[in-house]
Amino acid sequence: MDKSFIKQLSESIRNNWDLPAFSNYLGETYTYSDFAERIVKIRLLLEAAEVKPGDKVALIGRNSAGWAMNFFSILSYGCVAVPILHDFKPTSIHHIINHSGAKALIVANSVWENLDISQLEELNLILRVDDIEVLYARRSKLRIPDLGERLFQKAFPYVLRFEDVRFHRDSPEELALISYTSGTSGFSKGVMLPYRAIWSNMKFGMDHLKVLKPGADVVSILPMAHMYGLAFEVYTEVCLGCHVHFLTRNPSPRIIAETFQTYSPVLIIAVPLVLEKIVKKKVFPLLESNRFKLLSRIPLVREKLLGIINKKLQRALGNNFYEIIVGGAAFNPEVESFLKKIKFPFTVGYGMTECAPLITYSDWKTFREGSVGRVIDRMEIRIDSSDPEHVVGEVQTRGDNVMLGYYHNEEATRNAFTADGWLRTGDLGTIDAEGNLFIRGRSKNMLLGPSGQNIYPEEIEGALNARPFISESLIVSRDDKLVALIHPDLERMDSEGVTADNISGILKKAIDEVNLEMPAYSKISSFQIYQDEFEKTPKRSIKRYLYQ
Repeated sequence: MDKSFIKQLSESIRNNWDLPAFSNYLGETYTYSDFAERIVKIRLLLEAAEVKPGDKVALIGRNSAGWAMNFFSILSYGCVAVPILHDFKPTSIHHIINHSGAKALIVANSVWENLDISQLEELNLILRVDDIEVLYARRSKLRIPDLGERLFQKAFPYVLRFEDVRFHRDSPEELALISYTSGTSGFSKGVMLPYRAIWSNMKFGMDHLKVLKPGADVVSILPMAHMYGLAFEVYTEVCLGCHVHFLTRNPSPRIIAETFQTYSPVLIIAVPLVLEKIVKKKVFPLLESNRFKLLSRIPLVREKLLGIINKKLQRALGNNFYEIIVGGAAFNPEVESFLKKIKFPFTVGYGMTECAPLITYSDWKTFREGSVGRVIDRMEIRIDSSDPEHVVGEVQTRGDNVMLGYYHNEEATRNAFTADGWLRTGDLGTIDAEGNLFIRGRSKNMLLGPSGQNIYPEEIEGALNARPFISESLIVSRDDKLVALIHPDLERMDSEGVTADNISGILKKAIDEVNLEMPAYSKISSFQIYQDEFEKTPKRSIKRYLYQ
């Protein structure tokens, strides 16, 4: 197979010309031929604004058909895409656009109205995401309505054919996109991802996710401005001729449920929070009911009841998916154990933006509980430890998926790699004899006990979060003691009549139970209640640095 991402994209457009490519929830649908027309219009607009192949083009907006078509159009012309999360603050957006040196910006109205063009001096052109109307052009003659359509009609007064669409010829080490991540450690860095990394992730999906076929339905719920959603909800699917549906709004549990029921996706990509909320709110209360406890004492009845719960969960998610791939953050151990017990088709993968993003994965039928799968094709992993199977060490990786480095940040790039060229993930783990990787925590999150013991807060948080009435928690060190910051499950408190006056006693009991499971140096000394959810990154990881 030719290792060209753009060639695979162009072949998919050719082969699926009349099939639907993208749909907005309760909105427009665009075929692959409509998609080709957008590619041509973006090229004509960028050429008119003197934006050349190799220049950077920033893209900001909620997930939508327009966003997706614009992203692929940027690459097809030969420019470098700079996706930016739509709910970044204006100051962060200004910084990223300027730091990347972007020559053009494609932006949603809701973001554009809060930006200051005087702070974006290098931009030649600004377009609106959905209809690519010109919002700003340095050259005054380009500031006319419907410019893209006018240029298109002039160039192609006849019906557009596939042969009329020009596609950039990419090379493996060529820069494809710069992904700016906020991360839990503070300031963002621009991750430079070459075409080989984009192609390699896509090829893995083509080889292993066999349910992705022309016309298959997939729902995009994760932000495309980040690699997990972009790679495995969108560009792998598009290169295989699938039909991608976009929510175009906040992915609330209700909207997600409605969308899954409507479109019955063949594959679901999710962060742990999506599954955890469904299981903790819909299933666990049922398991704790007196009726279930009574019936479950009979082994055969218990197995039947668990089977019924499995089927109900699958129906709630469209009842047509092969598996759910969970990634992006740590999975609640109790939820994972329950899903494994009922044979629910889920698996947990592992990756990072610097690997575009995938490092490990296993099919749900071979997935080992507690792990994040095995290393994927064209990648290697190792544990920086004297005994990788039993002694925790940093997870390190190398292979086709790995980034070129951080944009305009040589020091950070040097620090990201070992002397012999392996990428430092910053994650701690072990690997078993079968090659299953187990993440034990973030090295930067690790705390030291009173006698130098290594304390991994994620392990304590996992035990806490499994307790009733705890929605999420965070373990911090204060005056050499461990303090639990807890956001209670307010919905469950309300439904079960638990008030603010008696929640403290419930949480104290939960902490006492967790402390019994922990070694002395990992015991929680006190706790604080937070009424609001903890602030999170786009990957739904808690911004720990805000609470230290």
